[in-house]
Amino acid sequence: MRLLVICINYAPELISTGVYTTGLAEWMAKEGVETDVVTALPYYPAWRVFDGWRRPWWKSRVSENGVRIAHCPIYVPSNPTGAKRILHYATFALSAFPIAMWKALRRRPDVVMMIVPSMAAAPVAWMAARSVGGTAWLHIQDYEVEAAFATGLLKEDSRIGRMAKRFEKWVLGGFDRVSSISGPMLDKLREKKVPEDRIYELRNWANLEKVRLVEGVSPMKAELGITTPYVALYSGNLANKQGLEVLPEMARLLSHRDDLTIAVCGDGPMRKGLEAMSEGIPSIRFFPLQPLDKLSDLLGMADVHLLPQIAGAADLVLPSKLTNMLASGRPVVATTPPDTALGHEVDGVGRITPPGDAAAMAAALEELLEDPQERRELGRLARLRAIERWDMDAILSRTKSEFETLSGVSSEGENKFESSRDIQ
Repeated sequence: MRLLVICINYAPELISTGVYTTGLAEWMAKEGVETDVVTALPYYPAWRVFDGWRRPWWKSRVSENGVRIAHCPIYVPSNPTGAKRILHYATFALSAFPIAMWKALRRRPDVVMMIVPSMAAAPVAWMAARSVGGTAWLHIQDYEVEAAFATGLLKEDSRIGRMAKRFEKWVLGGFDRVSSISGPMLDKLREKKVPEDRIYELRNWANLEKVRLVEGVSPMKAELGITTPYVALYSGNLANKQGLEVLPEMARLLSHRDDLTIAVCGDGPMRKGLEAMSEGIPSIRFFPLQPLDKLSDLLGMADVHLLPQIAGAADLVLPSKLTNMLASGRPVVATTPPDTALGHEVDGVGRITPPGDAAAMAAALEELLEDPQERRELGRLARLRAIERWDMDAILSRTKSEFETLSGVSSEGENKFESSRDIQ
């Protein structure tokens, strides 16, 4: 079987959707699926192209597992406002188009999978699939149109806002399969009139081999120079849809506690603003993203994980970082309404507080810090939930079977049904 993945985020990016797209492609390749990837030059979450990658042309490489990867040039704004973000996505669609079509015509993929974000490149994936008679699969990590409205990047009643909604409707209607990562996000597809027989649940996963339980004090505390008994950790992208303004406010409310460090590990367009908001609060400290080989130590450094979200985006995105938080065996404090996808996943393994309510978040954190027995029990249940709901091999094995069913081709390349598109 042959698979072509088109995505804007991919390794060597260390966080967010790129981690899962990379994991999917590498897993499929190890399982015998001929896999190609068309992606952008790496830039996330700092919103600047990585050092050593800044070039106005394409770069090709092959991974250890045999995934053939093409990185395409892209415009990356340092301050991704609504208009600049649209241009950012549009340049990827334009630079990805010739490479995707060339790979499609040369490799003749059985499945072409488009990862959203970015939906702007969805027509590229659709044309690549249709040109060779393959299955067109759209996977939604983020309802970026609605998230843009919720975060104020776009106005829903503006001309661009109306065009974005019409474009989304056209894209959702054109793909053979449309998947997303949680039950409520699948319900959104139904609300958007996607037929039930086209909908598929493809969850993000916890890599339980890479995220091991850390017993005792993590060595990461010493590496980062953290000496307090307790650590509350946020690690990931520092962007507007996270509702991260609550963290400095919460830290200020907890400034009386000299036994607590609120560690923020990440980068993104909000970092400077958050640092400015945190001036004079010694308990909150900012660190760079840590390499993947230190993921377990980083996550295991936390006594409690922090997961803010803004109210308007809470049911449009299930944060990808949640799965590894759960796998680390630590409780989570999340800001979300309880009836959202995030609320459902955190229920029973942490605390849920109203979005933007720093006092409630501070109180929930203090409750957990003062009750080590409950922390341990919630952490145990979090790890168990990761094993039961988010196991990588189980999720991707089901997805591979779905690929084969749709295309009528096994991973060994044997056609289950006659198909004239493979006659060359």
